Amino acid sequence: MKNTLKIDLNGKKNILDFDLKQLKTWMKENGDKEFRAKQVFSWLYKNVTTFDEMINVPKATLERLEENFYIGIPEIVETFKSKNSETRKHLFLLRDGNVVEGVVMQYSHGNSICISTQVGCNMGCKFCASTLGGAVRSLTSGEMLGQIMASQRELGERISNIVLMGSGEPLDNFENVIKFIKDVNSEDGLNIGQRHITLSTCGIVPKINELADLNFQITLAISLHAPTDELRVKTMPIAKVYSIAELIDSCNYYIKNTGRRITFEYALVKGVNDSKEDAEKLAKLIKGMLCHVNLIPINEINENELKRSNEEAVKIFKDILTKHGIETTVRKEMGLDINAACGQLRKSYIEKREL
Repeated sequence: MKNTLKIDLNGKKNILDFDLKQLKTWMKENGDKEFRAKQVFSWLYKNVTTFDEMINVPKATLERLEENFYIGIPEIVETFKSKNSETRKHLFLLRDGNVVEGVVMQYSHGNSICISTQVGCNMGCKFCASTLGGAVRSLTSGEMLGQIMASQRELGERISNIVLMGSGEPLDNFENVIKFIKDVNSEDGLNIGQRHITLSTCGIVPKINELADLNFQITLAISLHAPTDELRVKTMPIAKVYSIAELIDSCNYYIKNTGRRITFEYALVKGVNDSKEDAEKLAKLIKGMLCHVNLIPINEINENELKRSNEEAVKIFKDILTKHGIETTVRKEMGLDINAACGQLRKSYIEKREL
């Protein structure tokens, strides 16, 4: 998408869209010392919300920053915390009035966040609430960073793992997502290692190949959800554009270039893609690949009649894959009571706001 918001209504830019090199250049071009950029950066990533909090930065510099920038940490307008797990879902209000979702999950090994990369989504997957209404616009790298920084402020703890699996298709916002990965990985920023970042895509083949050429060490998760083109096209419109054979080829290219294991996400839908035959076909498709399968009983939404597979069907499906030597897990249920499925909270918030 090309309609990414670069400047807010007052003509100011989100300073979180600038990496350290860009900010140094801006300082120099605007009559300031380059080293001031490092000072400002150190404050930004301490989660300050105003320039006045940067107490070791000269007043003249702060005034220039205030005139030209805003600190794009979004307001959390709603938070729901699960009763059954350490999971909380945030609704973030962006500068232009749009809202996006993020889910924070607390584990013994650290805190993870699932962030959005677009306002809405154009991919049209039938089991996902994010696609309802399509995509409004793509997020900038700074708006993605802002979701993490706002969540860290609310949580009072560091977030160490990131999943790009909220609203939107990350590879449909390729340039901003790549910049985000570089920025969040930077020692001058949040300094989160690439191996602690997962990018989930429905399978835009040319962009997977382009991502592979960058040789990032992130985890690539492919939303597969079916073992055949005929079955996949029923729930995923992207299957009309790229066949499963093309998708598997791009996955193998990614594995070859990066040495990283692929995760195949497989949303189990009762009576649609959860049969023994489907499991056998999936095993045949991916056997021998450096991969892992994550089975996901779908979160049901009111807008369609798709139902989640029962526990017995999930177990049988998993056992068949395991029998074929394919490492398989069932996603731990977290946040069902807070509408943690992508897009559900945003949709309900917009509906209430429009009343």
